[in-house]
Amino acid sequence: MIILDDLTLAFSGNVLFEHVNAKFLPGNCYGLIGANGAGKSSLLKILSSEITQSSGNVVIDSSLRLSVLKQDQFAYDEFAVIDTVIMGHPELYKVYAERKAIYEKDEMTEDDGVRVGELENIFAEMDGYNLEAEAEKMLSELGIPVSLHEVTMDKLEAGQKIRVLLAQAIYGDPDILLLDEPTNQLDYQSVLWLENFLLEFKKCAIVISHDRHFLNKVCTHIANLDFKKLEVYVGNYSFWEQASQLAMKQKKEDFKQREEKVKELEDFVRRFSANASKSKQATSRKKLIEKLRPEAIPETSRRYPYINFSVGRPCGGKILTVENVSYSDQGVQLLTDVSFTLDHHDKVAVVGENSLSKSALLDVLAGKITPDTGSITWGETIEKEYFPKDHAHLFTNNSPLLEWLAQFAETVDNQELRGLLGRMLFSGDDVFKKVGVLSGGEKARAMFSKLMLAKANVLLFDEPTDHLDLESISSLNKAFQAYPEIMIIVSNDFELLDTVCNRVIEVSPVGMIDQKTSFDDYMTSDSIQKKRAKIVTA
Repeated sequence: MIILDDLTLAFSGNVLFEHVNAKFLPGNCYGLIGANGAGKSSLLKILSSEITQSSGNVVIDSSLRLSVLKQDQFAYDEFAVIDTVIMGHPELYKVYAERKAIYEKDEMTEDDGVRVGELENIFAEMDGYNLEAEAEKMLSELGIPVSLHEVTMDKLEAGQKIRVLLAQAIYGDPDILLLDEPTNQLDYQSVLWLENFLLEFKKCAIVISHDRHFLNKVCTHIANLDFKKLEVYVGNYSFWEQASQLAMKQKKEDFKQREEKVKELEDFVRRFSANASKSKQATSRKKLIEKLRPEAIPETSRRYPYINFSVGRPCGGKILTVENVSYSDQGVQLLTDVSFTLDHHDKVAVVGENSLSKSALLDVLAGKITPDTGSITWGETIEKEYFPKDHAHLFTNNSPLLEWLAQFAETVDNQELRGLLGRMLFSGDDVFKKVGVLSGGEKARAMFSKLMLAKANVLLFDEPTDHLDLESISSLNKAFQAYPEIMIIVSNDFELLDTVCNRVIEVSPVGMIDQKTSFDDYMTSDSIQKKRAKIVTA
């Protein structure tokens, strides 16, 4: 059990949360949610003793083992993959490492022999042999082959490192598990594996995630950090979202009714306070006014952008034909014999285990790179816009945001541009912010305003939800659903893909699959999985 007692955290006078009281119990998985900057990650750091609260107490039984998902991918580069996982259980790793160091000596002394015997006994008492096998099994299930278990972490790709750090966090059945964005850069199968693990986890877990599908699947409770307070609700994210929206609606209706009643009473008091026969009634109503006067509804830190991709003109008869496209980068094959034709109203999910292959396909379609072989033919009526995964090059001139957006407009109308930016939560003087200082989420919203301005009839998106909070992701999801024309999307937000897309194209360095189906059906179909096995590469 974790107990938060009157917990407050402030940095340089800025209060993130205050007077927080909550309990986190074993057997539950808590989704910790809140707007960016609300203090979610800071709260986890307090629980793991990485930072200290401003006031209040955190009570955790000292006998409980707490484990945290590490965020630094490079912290373990000099260690073997299997060793990195076992480090998740510090007491066991201490014995494991000393025992391993003795065995790796060219010659053992008599003292070494005695010591290794003691260590073997301790290792066995800690169930070390089974736990060592568990680490190997966990890595294999997360897609890290046995051939990589003994190599050092610096030899792994970024996605593989993330899976190793995830295995480290959950290794050895910790009593308390703290996971900050555990699904970031995880492939579909790894996310499924993590979901199943958490569903069977009998201890206490607290997770921060922008993945709505994941929160709905694994959470028994939602801990909502807003109004500088923490409130814990029973149920998953969707249940919390519906309940909180209903509660806010009722609160606003009650506020309006009270305001109207107060106004009515104040009118009575003004009219009859000088009237001797009505003075008692006026005095009584004055007292009632004080009781009824509503307290101002506190301002939420949550803000929803209004995203709406309109179309200048619809697509004509011919949209896109791709024939036998192959592409390699510095000798590394990324695309091989990609062919397909887009039809009206196609919304395509581009999937695959190799992120470079997916991005390469969108870059080729957007005309940013030239394929080695094959052809790409767009229809004459097509006007396309692209949201690349790496869009830093679009923000290099460090101009004010309003001026930055104006460069993409055919005619400059500052009121229209301000209106677009306002919908993307840039109000007042925010439009004069230099684009070089924008956060990742702010740059993404600026990119959405650019695409909204274009009114294109084909939109290409490569990981548009990176850096976005849940509110922006929800708004983007609705905008994608409402868009009437062609979309091609690469995303790790599986709920977005499943609720938007009606076609799936999977690419890998050795081939492709094209299916007119939903994302969920594609990933769960046995017949499609057999096809996938032929093109999936390590």
